[in-house]
Amino acid sequence: MTLPKTSPRQTQSYLRNLFDAHGIRPKNKLGQNFLVDLNLLDLLVRSAELTSEDVVLEIGSGTGGLTGLLAAQAGAVLSIELDPAFFELVQEAVGDFASVRLLHADALKNKNNLNPGMMEAFEHQRLQFHCLHRKLVANLPYAVATPVISNLLLSDYSFERMVVTVQWEIAERLMAKPGSKEYSSLAVLVQSLAEVELIRQLPPSVFWPRPKVDSAIVLIKPDQAKREHVGDVIRFREFLRDLYTHRRKNLRGALAGWPSGRKDKAEVDHKLEELGLDGTVRAERLDLEDHLRLSRAFRD
Repeated sequence: MTLPKTSPRQTQSYLRNLFDAHGIRPKNKLGQNFLVDLNLLDLLVRSAELTSEDVVLEIGSGTGGLTGLLAAQAGAVLSIELDPAFFELVQEAVGDFASVRLLHADALKNKNNLNPGMMEAFEHQRLQFHCLHRKLVANLPYAVATPVISNLLLSDYSFERMVVTVQWEIAERLMAKPGSKEYSSLAVLVQSLAEVELIRQLPPSVFWPRPKVDSAIVLIKPDQAKREHVGDVIRFREFLRDLYTHRRKNLRGALAGWPSGRKDKAEVDHKLEELGLDGTVRAERLDLEDHLRLSRAFRD
């Protein structure tokens, strides 16, 4: 891939010199760990399968290294950065790209809602550059990875795919199967709305500064048929959140002691019997379809 001159290769030595020149120190609490293995950075972009018909959302602009690669292949890019020092860096790095809009803001309004200003700006980019497909491509800051993925899947904006780097623990939870220790409401929600695929597990050595844990490149492909099968996706998330509030309880105990109001145990037993579900098992033993059946029976 031929890289634009405005987007230098994000090597460790380049980043060290860049940060020293600007008096910047990466902040661990913001998940500022930069992918410096150039082959893996290219793999991240290739997995997005970008064309001029794509508008890309990047959450966590960093130094602009990935932003420049995205701009070279996509029709338009919206990149959002919370840290003011890094927002200044990315402006220097990709300022020559007319198709890139930079936003200095938080991607989240709160843990259950995206920043509406970000989504409005993203949609404006799509319309201005006549793009057909929305994609998320990002080295996601660890602290916001789960709410970003969940809220984008639940939003009214349809995404063709999401290609993201996340902490390995989150990747395991996204891909978890029933009965495993990683299986939780996150796995049920995401897999009920999308296909999830591991692209590559990443050791700490491919980042700088090095995180203390492994990471992963994950591909998430939202599925409209799955979404229609779920129905009211917001209520489904709320149901899953309450069901897994006390995940060590069995189904009967979790449903009877519902966080938003206790339920009659006899009624719980009757509904579980109708569904053919054993009230003595835990929710983490149920497959996706059982969760949906349970939600429809109890969420009202």
